[in-house]
Amino acid sequence: MYRTAQHIRLRSPGIVSMILIALGALGSGACRQDAQGSVEPLAGQKKIGVLLVNHGSRSSTWRESLLDLEKSVTERVRAGGLVKEVKTAFMEYTEPSIATRLKEFDAAGFTDVVIVPVFLTVSPHSFDDIPTIIGQKEDPRSLELLKVEKIERYTPRARAWITPLLDFTDVLQQNVLRRARALSTNPAEEGLVLIAYGDHTYSDQWSALLNRVGEYVKEQTGIAEHSHGWCGHVARYDPQVTTDAIERVLAKRQTALVVPVLVARDEMFQVKIIGDGIARISNHRERVRYKPDAILPDPNIEDWVTRIALEYAERAAKAVPGGNGAS
Repeated sequence: MYRTAQHIRLRSPGIVSMILIALGALGSGACRQDAQGSVEPLAGQKKIGVLLVNHGSRSSTWRESLLDLEKSVTERVRAGGLVKEVKTAFMEYTEPSIATRLKEFDAAGFTDVVIVPVFLTVSPHSFDDIPTIIGQKEDPRSLELLKVEKIERYTPRARAWITPLLDFTDVLQQNVLRRARALSTNPAEEGLVLIAYGDHTYSDQWSALLNRVGEYVKEQTGIAEHSHGWCGHVARYDPQVTTDAIERVLAKRQTALVVPVLVARDEMFQVKIIGDGIARISNHRERVRYKPDAILPDPNIEDWVTRIALEYAERAAKAVPGGNGAS
């Protein structure tokens, strides 16, 4: 028997409202839910998110620095309406993980996710591990690491775009220059010591980066000597590496300025490990200047994250559907 809309409304008041909402959603280019309850975009629509990925740490201070970075850039990244959401993921040690965040983007119907690795330069994490985690690569070493560290792999339905790293610009040089100048009082009698850590697989690239930064500071300040301590993973770090790097400078200059080239502050590394290396220097209180700080916070890095995220969001918006995002 034929029933009018009024009859239906009287019998089931919610039905007409649901129909009208659905029609309105279709008209506005909204998303639809799949059988699992995830939201899928309608044909021709792009919904782009940004995921800031960092190494991760057990240090709450370290993690908060990266979450503060997200807070600092979110409004600017979303301002033009191209990017709908900005999130942060920790590669290891803590949640939210990369897999967790990508699942959230998929559930919300995002078609593209721009992954911004907040790493200084190339490393197994940026070159192998992240692409392996998101299903773009099958690196044997990374697969074994993910298994040992119990890091979840997840291949998103959204198209993933991986941006270049921080050494793509001169942001790091400017950052270290600012911090070296804050420690310096007599450049002619000072030497710069840069301390970093990471995987020895790319030690040549790291050494080249630190030498480039040291030369830049030398040109800008007149601090004539520089050295660096390139260290392994924090769990296997030897404070003697810091001591040796400082002694190389002190052999030629009166004072050593020690600057940690680390993304964020980890009390164990900056205070304990580097501090122990400094303490081995004779008369270190008179001859070594050190502040246990980190690269973050830095407005220039916030600007870089904003620019690179929007650049790749624009690429995603213009790309034809299908395939993986290019870095």
